[in-house]
Amino acid sequence: MTTRTGALIMAALLVVYVVLVGWRAVQFIGTGEPIAIGIGIALIVLPIIAAWALWRELAFGIRSQALVKRLEAEGGLELGLPLRPSGRPERAAADAAFNGFRAEAEAAPDSWRAWLRLGLAYDAAGDRRRARQAVRRAIELDRAQR
Repeated sequence: MTTRTGALIMAALLVVYVVLVGWRAVQFIGTGEPIAIGIGIALIVLPIIAAWALWRELAFGIRSQALVKRLEAEGGLELGLPLRPSGRPERAAADAAFNGFRAEAEAAPDSWRAWLRLGLAYDAAGDRRRARQAVRRAIELDRAQR
C-alpha cells in the first residue's frame, strides 16, 4: 500500500467517524441534561481537532511532495548518498554528508531548494523532527517567493 493510499483511507475513516460521532453528539445534546450536553459538545469539538490535524498532515505531504518533484525535475534532488536495497540512503553516509547540506542551507537561507535538501538529509540521518522542520521551512520559502 502506498503512503497516499493509506492517507486517503485514514481520511475516509475520519469522515465516517465524524459523521457517526456527530450523530451521537446531537443525541446527547438533545437530552437536555447538563452532563449529556457537555459530552455532546466534547464529541463535536474533538473530531474537529482531529480533522484539522489530519488536514495539516495531508497538506504538508502534498506540498512537500510537490517541492520534491520540482527539485527532481530541475535535477537537484540527487543527494549523492549510497542507497540500501530498500532505496533509503545509508545512514552512516548520510551522517557524514549532513554537514555539507547544513552549510548549504546556512549559506543560502532564502533557498527553498537548500532547505529541502537539508530536510532530506535530516530524514536520511534518521532525525524526522528536524527533517519536518526543514521541509516546512522550504515550503514557507517557496510560498513567499511565488
